[in-house]
Amino acid sequence: MNMKDDLHEGEQALNATMRRFGAPDSRIRGYEYWSVLLRQPQVTLGSMILAAHGPATSWAGLDPRSFAELHRVVSELETALRSAFHCDKLNYLMLMMVDPHVHFHIIPRYAGPREFAGGTFADAGWPGPPNLGMSNETDPAMNDRIRIRLQDCWPGENPAGDSRN
Repeated sequence: MNMKDDLHEGEQALNATMRRFGAPDSRIRGYEYWSVLLRQPQVTLGSMILAAHGPATSWAGLDPRSFAELHRVVSELETALRSAFHCDKLNYLMLMMVDPHVHFHIIPRYAGPREFAGGTFADAGWPGPPNLGMSNETDPAMNDRIRIRLQDCWPGENPAGDSRN
């Protein structure tokens, strides 16, 4: 993928992988080198994508400064997920088989169903690996409620000034 395939929003580059996962509309939180996006479909309640900005298609191809920022991003992400939905575990999957840019699938794991905003969310793979072939049906309104709940539970200042709308 070349630079002309990147869409710039402020200082952040939205690559094709980020757009595939709904950015910028699906963005929960943005950082200098990373964005956290709501994953659609929702494998489990609160499933997210942690996507690197820019054109890197390999882990080693990332800017070295992104690794330092990653600690903060993951710490805040885990705090928000546990606060919002009380997940039992978290799985981080870096697959990059279909979508080429560096990203993780963040899958919160639940021993039992979770209720949120009138919906019931199951974890079809518990206690084994997440079942990416099974997802919880959501509509745009439910996705917005999940995204806003996570934003409301996110600790600290919003470094990219993302809107909570």
